[in-house]
Amino acid sequence: MSPTPAASKDLLIPRLVQPGEFEAHRHWYPRALNAQIHPLVAFFMNLDKDRIINRYCHLNPRVNKDYLASLIAYKPRYFFHAGADLFHVTSAKGDRQMVLIETNSSPSGQKSMPLLDENLEQGGYRLYIERIFKRVVKSRRKVHGGLAVLYDKNPMEASGYAAAMADVFKEPVHFVPYYEWDEDPPVRYREQVMEVKGSDGQWHPIRAAFRYVTQRPWSRIPVYCKTIVLNPIIVCLAGGRNKMMAAKAYDFFNAELKLANSGLQILTPETIWDVRKGEVPFWVKKMGGHAVIKIPYSNAGQGVFTITSERELQAFMDMEFDYDLFIVQSLIGNYHWSSVGEVGKYYHVGTIPNPKNNIFVADLRMMVGSMPGGIKPIAIYARRAKDPLLDHLDSGTDSWGMLGTNLSVNLGDGTFSSDANRLMMMDRKDFNKLGIALDGLIEGYIQTLLSLIAIDKMAQILISQKGKLRSRLFRSMNNDPALIQEIMLE
Repeated sequence: MSPTPAASKDLLIPRLVQPGEFEAHRHWYPRALNAQIHPLVAFFMNLDKDRIINRYCHLNPRVNKDYLASLIAYKPRYFFHAGADLFHVTSAKGDRQMVLIETNSSPSGQKSMPLLDENLEQGGYRLYIERIFKRVVKSRRKVHGGLAVLYDKNPMEASGYAAAMADVFKEPVHFVPYYEWDEDPPVRYREQVMEVKGSDGQWHPIRAAFRYVTQRPWSRIPVYCKTIVLNPIIVCLAGGRNKMMAAKAYDFFNAELKLANSGLQILTPETIWDVRKGEVPFWVKKMGGHAVIKIPYSNAGQGVFTITSERELQAFMDMEFDYDLFIVQSLIGNYHWSSVGEVGKYYHVGTIPNPKNNIFVADLRMMVGSMPGGIKPIAIYARRAKDPLLDHLDSGTDSWGMLGTNLSVNLGDGTFSSDANRLMMMDRKDFNKLGIALDGLIEGYIQTLLSLIAIDKMAQILISQKGKLRSRLFRSMNNDPALIQEIMLE
């Protein structure tokens, strides 16, 4: 458990957000607030599903149009919004693809997304609350109580959702910090109903909660809860915060796609799961000495180790971890030092060279959600690595500086900040630097769509008809005792 921050008194104060409180400057990065969205991105965001299907199938003629249409129209049972991290890669033959790195169950993206319509000042915050959150709340059995936004990260963005929620529902919303290290948290559960401690010091039952809780959320929010929670915790366990189960969900769904002769596939780096620490060096060697090791249950760029030398591998092996199982993936780097997997070698397309002729690794985060009419994109942004991509490595090279794109900075006291200098927005200035065209955005959307469905299907497998976790089944698929012990069932 992380130490309690010195500033914890300020961090732990809940407050009530009233209708009419939304002010744009509180919920966007200053750069994004006045940015002009790139015309190509705006065009993509406004494409209807039929045009997307026709374009994608024109470029991928083996894809079944009707099957793809059915996937876009898919109605999730649990996973209502997803954010996928994607790498734009190419092969030595010039075959470009968008490769899925991981899928996130938290709604990150609005604070970095320029407005599609300058007349709609609440942007994607209101779009999400109106077309996703409100629809789910109205369709589910309710308990009596208020509304809440729970968060342990990104208060700028979480408060934007709270303010938009207050306006859409026309009622106050509890804005509640819920940190992992808090010994007296302002959230509790009574007869499976969530209650939050309000700014008045009293406990209030909650009928629906929006969750921006990112650090091991299953340890604080139960799998079974009568309060509606978006996204529910089963989504995190099934792959939204659990890379081990995500890898298996992708594999299972790829098998389903193949059986259906759909022509579709979730594209990921070659992934070896259920790897114990002592086995890691053997898999790294099999991948040519270049690999990525991941703690399956970490996020925000934590618990990811890029290995390109014996020094980096030894540094990993010298560390102590709380969990027993790891994931080893093929590494996507420069053409001269990427992993060689069963499907060959892929390397980063990277950004357009800057004035110093440096190319940087960048990822693309695409957020999608289940709305009337199907699963649609909500927000997009990109992030670049700190250091330029080198053609050749030596034993002292810091590979994470070249390959790590996450903006989250762990302050070491249980809180996070963001390195917004590496943010690349979908505006007229930044988007051109990514070297991604319209077809790349469509490909990224399809990969994100497939990953959401794969994890939602896994969640359905793991939940009984009574809404409880099938604990034996989960343990058989993810037998990590430290993780099992953390899960709050009800």
